[in-house]
Amino acid sequence: MAAIIEFIEKVKEVARSLEECIRFIANFKLSKEEIAFVRECLSPTCEDAFFDYLGGINCSDVEVYAIAEGSVVFPKVPLMRIEGPVAVVQPLETPFVNLINFASLVTTNAARHRFVAGKNKLLLEFGLRRAQGPDGGVGASRYCYMGGFDATSNCAAGKLFGIPLRGTHSHAFVSSYTGPGEITKKSLKSHDGSRKLSSSEGVFGETNQSELAAFVSYALAFSNSFLALVDTYDGHEVDSFGIGTNLVTCFTQPALGCVFKLVEINNQPRIKLSEDISKVSIPCKKRSFRLYGKEGYALVDIMSGENEPPPKRAYVVPQHVEDLMKCYWPGSEDKAREELPTLEQIREHCMKQLEQMRTDHMRRLNPTPYKVSVSAKLYEFIHFLWLNEAPVRELQ
Repeated sequence: MAAIIEFIEKVKEVARSLEECIRFIANFKLSKEEIAFVRECLSPTCEDAFFDYLGGINCSDVEVYAIAEGSVVFPKVPLMRIEGPVAVVQPLETPFVNLINFASLVTTNAARHRFVAGKNKLLLEFGLRRAQGPDGGVGASRYCYMGGFDATSNCAAGKLFGIPLRGTHSHAFVSSYTGPGEITKKSLKSHDGSRKLSSSEGVFGETNQSELAAFVSYALAFSNSFLALVDTYDGHEVDSFGIGTNLVTCFTQPALGCVFKLVEINNQPRIKLSEDISKVSIPCKKRSFRLYGKEGYALVDIMSGENEPPPKRAYVVPQHVEDLMKCYWPGSEDKAREELPTLEQIREHCMKQLEQMRTDHMRRLNPTPYKVSVSAKLYEFIHFLWLNEAPVRELQ
């Protein structure tokens, strides 16, 4: 049976983790040891033919369409559409939701920090020690960089992904000094090398002498990348921020609610009905479009049936219409596919996407709701399907 399944998000976010999903299906197969384990768990309820089938399963017939990584996405608009045999596509639910949820959550959190800080502030990710384990820590460093952070203190992430590294000293380093007498050199060169600065010039103000000794020693060792860690500061302008726990653990929202919904099977649209209108799915294979105004800002997202033409008018006359869903895994070599972007390209796309959203849509307090709609034809079809699928109530 051919199935079409979509990933749908309930909140505004930044789409992420497409590359991991594509890599997963490109290498998806079950080993003899894994099949033996499944057999042990399911016996004697399954026939031997089922386990024979598992031995030959792969994703050669699966197609994956997705919104570009780093894109700002909104509730109800599918992040990803997966087409293929239902027995192959259904097992992808848990790994795909796992890959997409955390990645999109952290990238979104990083993008919000960047949006609030502005373009010119230096944002550093310092979250490894409080991250959700080693894998979560390395992944979070990558996702934060995609979301607009400039560097990480995570050396493993720097090695694996080429992320710029920036760090500072530990509290233990500061506490280990007792006073200026432990400083081997008494002066520092300015960054451009034009003059020397001595601790005796009195420009440091009132400070603890042991802390001063530690900062000077650290500056001597890292004269071109000095970054002092301080717990308090006066009214001087702050031009960089190192953020840890609240960034990588997404302290205010610890989980993202991305869901996996069947929307069509054997060319028959499927809909999920619920008394909670927010949980009702939008059926059938769809296309998603973003309409832009003449000033370059996104105006509205519109979903339509697969065979409907791109919208030319929808409350407004758009200056530009973008087809959001692109094919990244065609399932056959004769179909065109989008190339997966590099880490830097994803980061640049994310920053551009933030610039294309109106500030009133992106503000933290009382944001203006961004409009997501469906075409008239799709709306009529949803209503028709709802009436046909809704249970018949017993007459009293």
